[in-house]
Amino acid sequence: MTSAAAAGSPVDGWLATLAIVLSLAVAVWALVAAVRHRPPDRVQFAGLAVVEVALLALTVVALVALGGGDRPGEPGAFFGYLVTLVCLPPLAWVLARMEPTRWGSAIVCAICLVTPVVVVRLQQTWEVVGG
Repeated sequence: MTSAAAAGSPVDGWLATLAIVLSLAVAVWALVAAVRHRPPDRVQFAGLAVVEVALLALTVVALVALGGGDRPGEPGAFFGYLVTLVCLPPLAWVLARMEPTRWGSAIVCAICLVTPVVVVRLQQTWEVVGG
C-alpha cells in the first residue's frame, strides 16, 4: 500500500536500501565469524564504519527534508528511530570491543540485523499521514 507521502519520503530510496544491504552484509560476515568461534575482526569494524556513514547520510537527507518543510507522519517516533539508528553501529563497536570473543561477533551480527528493521520503521513513521 503506497501513499502520496511515501513517494516523496526522504528516508525511502536507494540510500535506505544501501544502508540495509550493507548492514545485512556485515551481519552475514559477523555470523560466519561467530559460528567459526572467531572474535570481531577489522573487516567487521570497517563494515560497521561504512554502515554508520550510510546511516549518517540518511540522517542528513532526513534533516534537510525537515528543514525544507517536509514533516513525518509521527514526529516523536521518527526522531526516536533516527537517534536509535545512528547509535546502533557505534554501540555494536563498543560492545564488540568489550567482548573480544566469538560473542563479540554475535553482538555485531545481532545489531546489524536490527538496523534494517529500524530503517523500515523509520520509513513507516514518515509515511503515516492522516491515517
